[in-house]
Parts: sequence; C-alpha cells; structure tokens
Amino acid sequence: MSLQELYNKHCSQGNKYSYGTSGFRMHNSVLDTVMFSTGIVVVLRSLYLKSQYVGVMITASHNPPQDNGVKIVEPHGEMLVQDWEPIATQLANAAATSFQEFESTLHSIAKKLDIDLATDERANVVVARDSRESGPRLLAALKAGISVFSNTNVVDFGLLTTPQLHFLTHILNSEEPGSAVDESQYYSYFLSKWDQLAELYHLESLPFHLTIDCANGVGAEKAQRLIQLAKPLLQKSLSTTNGQTDKPELLNESCGADFVKTNQFFPANCTPEPGQLYCSFDGDADRVVFYYCDSSAEKKFHLLDGDKIAILLAKLLAKLLQDAQLTAALSVGVVQTAYANGSSTKYIQETLQIPVSCTKTGVKHLHHEAVSKYDIGIYFEANGHGTAVFSPKFHSLVEESLATTQEKSESQIKALKSLQLFSQLINQTVGDAISDMLAVIAALCIMKLTPEQWDSWYQDLPNRLTKAIVPDRSVFVSTNAERQLVSPEGLQAKIDAIVAQYPQGRSFVRASGTEDAVRIYAEADTTENAVELSSRVAELLK
Repeated sequence: MSLQELYNKHCSQGNKYSYGTSGFRMHNSVLDTVMFSTGIVVVLRSLYLKSQYVGVMITASHNPPQDNGVKIVEPHGEMLVQDWEPIATQLANAAATSFQEFESTLHSIAKKLDIDLATDERANVVVARDSRESGPRLLAALKAGISVFSNTNVVDFGLLTTPQLHFLTHILNSEEPGSAVDESQYYSYFLSKWDQLAELYHLESLPFHLTIDCANGVGAEKAQRLIQLAKPLLQKSLSTTNGQTDKPELLNESCGADFVKTNQFFPANCTPEPGQLYCSFDGDADRVVFYYCDSSAEKKFHLLDGDKIAILLAKLLAKLLQDAQLTAALSVGVVQTAYANGSSTKYIQETLQIPVSCTKTGVKHLHHEAVSKYDIGIYFEANGHGTAVFSPKFHSLVEESLATTQEKSESQIKALKSLQLFSQLINQTVGDAISDMLAVIAALCIMKLTPEQWDSWYQDLPNRLTKAIVPDRSVFVSTNAERQLVSPEGLQAKIDAIVAQYPQGRSFVRASGTEDAVRIYAEADTTENAVELSSRVAELLK
C-alpha cells in the first residue's frame, strides 16, 4: 500500500498528542493515529543509529483497561532520549492534522536528521504489548507505520512486561548479529543471579511466603513462568493471585501497585496472614510495592513502598561496600521525587548518612540523576517504580578486586561477590517488578529481616495522594523538582498558607504526565491532618 493509503486506513484528524513521561498514553480509541506515526519514528530512530534495534512497547501500565499507550526504547534498554520526544510529538500531531501536513513534516524531519526516506539501509525494530484488549488493533497500526519502509526487520515478542521488552532490546543489540534471542533468556539470567546469591549465603529456606498480586495483567503469566523455572527454594515460597488476563476488564481493578499504594489497603483476592509478605505489580510489571499485616486482631495493613525498597537496598549495598573496603572509592546515593515521604528522606540522610537528590517526577529524570551523580545510584518513586544503577567505575573496581583475592579476607571477598551479583540481579535498564522483587527477597534473607523489622526502621508521616480532573493540565507549571507552582499565579502562596497551619505539613500539586488531571500530595503529623490538608488544597483547585 502507498503512504497515503496506509495513512487513510489508520489515521484520523482532530486529536492532540504529547510524548509524556511514559510516552503517548490515553484512551485507546484515539491512539491509532499516534501508533502509525510512532511506527515511522522508531524506524527513523533505528536508521539514525546505524540499524541498531529500537524497541516499542504498547502499554498503559497502571491506567484503566480502556486506556493504552506506546513508548520507545533505546538500543540498550534506556527510555527514548529526550531530544527525540519532540520529534515523536511533532509527527503525531501532523498526522492528526492532514495527510499533506503529515507528509511534509515527515520529509522535513528526515531532512533534518539526514535520513534518506528511500534508503536501502536496514532498520531493526523490536515490538511487544501488554494484555489489554486494544493491544492487537494498535499493534496493527504500529506495524503499518513501520511498513512504510520496505527494508525493516521486525522482531515481535508478543505479550511481554515492559521491563522484559527493555531487557531483550538490550540483548539483541549486545549479541552477535543473527543470534537467537528469546524470552527464556530473561528468566535464566535473573534466576541464575538469585541462585548464586542464595548459594553464597547458604540459604536453605525463605523466612516468609510471598504472594504476588499480578494486577490481572501481563505480569501474571510471566511471574508464574518464573516460579515454574525457579529452583525449589524460590518455587515453594512464591505464589500469585489476580492473574485473570483473559478478562481485560479486570486489569488494575481493585488490585495492582497503584491501587494498593493509593488506597493503602489489601487488593482483591488477598487473604492476609501475619508473618507473610505480599507484593503488587502494576499492569505492565514495571513497578512493585510490598505490604504485610500485623498480628493484631484487625490484621492491620502496613505498606512497604518505593521509599522503603530504596532504603532496604541502600542500607545493604552501603554495608557491602564497607565490608568490601570500597567505601572511600565508590559513592552511593538515593534519588527521590517530591512524592517521597519526608520521614524516608530524613532517615536516609541522618541515620544512614547517605546523600539524597530530588528530581522531577518521571523515571527518566531519576535515572539520569542516579547515573550522572553516583557509582551506585538507587532510585525509586514512592509508587514502587525504580531500580539501582552501577557505574563503569563500580564494575571495573569490583572486578579488579576480585581478581586479586589472595590478600583479602573471606568477608571482603564475600562482600565483593555480593556487590557484583546484586549489580546483575537488579535490572539496570528500567524499573522491573520481577527483578526488584528478587532483589528485595535476597536483601531480606541476607540481612535476616522480617517484614516487620524492615518496616520498623522509620515511620512514614501520614499522607494522601489524590487527583483532581481538570480541563487543561498544561496551565499547572511547576519548578524546584515540581515542589512549587509558578502557574497559575498566586496559587502556590495560597497552598503555602494552608500548609503552615499543620505540624510537619507538606503539600504540592503537579500536572499528571499521563492523564488530564492534577495530582495532590499532602502529608502531616496525623492522618486526620493529612486528609484535611489534602482536601483544603483540592478546594483551591476548584
């Protein structure tokens, strides 16, 4: 089919698109146009990068079942570089205007990038999708855009979690050309690292059973496969719930990481028992939160969110650096957003004496800060989306130290091996619910911690995260890592005046990166005050 015939089949006019913190994301009914244009953008990106594999993931993560979206993945698993986001946005909006505008914009972009649209150069694209009902239709529109270029190799992995797509894109670019790459490599890689840690610490059993709430999303099948492939030590200690991917309407419905974090309550189909540990993935399994119930008669819910995960990993990795005698040579730090609980920041800085950086919301901002500032950079949003990244200096120093073991103590060698294995067990390309889950289990076992002991390090300030639907989120402009509004004018001063009335009060509002809404965060000394503060700030928005 010709370019115009493909355009006529998949594109419609009138919508406006923006490549946000998680790519393009909105109601699935208006996404065909942007899928078509994104198909073209990923081919251009591959050609620009001399035929490297570029990934495309069709997902809307924790959003409701009727939503969907698409994000582009760089050759080594990173998110799309920021200077290409306007290119993706420009072509999508041109496609939503007219064919003439679309064709003109396409030629203009190609000229600017010095790409010949009639080239014989081969482009390589990797695609996958989550379990949403709209996925197959949108995949067809994406592939139609890719087909505009005749010499394109498409590797379609079908249903994957978002982190699996990131991981396999990286593998495809790391292997020899023509090497077979499949999903099984994901499981074998991460399970082997966990097994080596278990052997290093002589782990014979887990001190708890872990139930995984899979949000009725694509992570269900993948978590079950991981359990099937695991050795008995893990296999007998893990189980799943909320795995009904055959019922798309149940995706993230009263379950999943966002539900648990926002409502601070157990998900559907979860019968909590004291002494056990629970976790929840989101719809595409790139974020995870943990929780447990205490032994009181009410079986009270306790959340172990991204802040708690970051602190667990920071505490362990800092201790391993000390035992490996590398504290002076390698820096470790934690990167947070404004959503991090104030108590967590205080604990990291004052008790652990580890530096903390604060960035804008969005993993791309945290990832950049972690990579550029620390040798071990640990970043987790409070919602459970995050990872730890390790610098080239870290890898070279650890490898050099392990190469000369004759002068080192047994504990020093064990710490060095542990650091190396954790740097491999943690998926550094992107936040990964499965990889992070394995790292948390390993950390708890090594540190001999129960969920209650992990939770007891500090107590969260009571907080509330709510949202207000607004006609135009773009009018809410923030600064200072999104902790202060500069627009609408005067609104921040009113928020500050209300916050000042509450002990340990803190509140901010920011435009959502994924929907037409403003998110409102509030924390204070008591639950009642946090709820009241949140409500009063919400009233200001009206």
